[in-house]
Amino acid sequence: GDVYKRQYQRRVHGDSEEYLTPPEEVEKVDKKVVLNVNVGILGHVDSGKTSLARALTKIASTASLDKNPQSKERGITLDLGFSAFYTKFPSHAENPNNYQYIQFTLVDCPGHASLIRTILGGASIIDVMILVIDITKGIQTQTAECLVIGELIVGKMFVVLNKIDLLPENDRQTQIQKKTEALRKVFSKTRFGQDIQMTHISANVGAQEENVNTLDVQNVISMLLKNFEIPKRNVEGPFLYLIDHCFSIKGKGTVVTGTVIQGKVKINDCLLYTSPSPRDRQKSRMPSSA
Repeated sequence: GDVYKRQYQRRVHGDSEEYLTPPEEVEKVDKKVVLNVNVGILGHVDSGKTSLARALTKIASTASLDKNPQSKERGITLDLGFSAFYTKFPSHAENPNNYQYIQFTLVDCPGHASLIRTILGGASIIDVMILVIDITKGIQTQTAECLVIGELIVGKMFVVLNKIDLLPENDRQTQIQKKTEALRKVFSKTRFGQDIQMTHISANVGAQEENVNTLDVQNVISMLLKNFEIPKRNVEGPFLYLIDHCFSIKGKGTVVTGTVIQGKVKINDCLLYTSPSPRDRQKSRMPSSA
């Protein structure tokens, strides 16, 4: 939608280009042939979630990739980040509505334990979850918490083992195999099972600030497309809209952005808003353009 105002210009040298569709190509087509899928990126702090989002991103929103000054200062994700990339609709997937493209909206969630409410908010709006694991450290505290969240909320989850460039190159494949097998034993005790789809990458070889190089990031896109299914959504139910950001624009008033969970709305419809605060149950009306 209108949140994505510009193409992402940061230089990321990688190997995922062949899977992607240029944003300018999608902008020329009827939006009815573009299906949006929300992909949540969760994991322990410093596992490389934002690096993965950055490596995949082609369209960046005003709230993405740690643009928050406090995020830059502390070096961690503090808020939900939204960005996107496009692919052609996979030919093997059922497609009753004749979609031509998929917009994968990346929801980059924080990893710090103190931001669990924000993490839950992100998990509530996603169709698919990517659990990012630092392959050199395995399951960490917030990894386990995110796994629990995924079991409770998410229908489909994929696992990305990141930072494979930190493994010795002469022994890399052997270590990847051993760590993958160990993790499958962990996932065998969850509802996702030991056959959960997993891949291994490096979203930022050498942890560079500029001229970022990636390794095998195309595996993530391939995994998403190979296992793609159209998300099930209730368009006939009551309209439900989860707000993720609220801010003021001079001359416009208060603006909220969020995700439609169920139901539908059109321009010039009025929405009934109820404050969640027990001290303020006053109902107000706001136009859908808000």
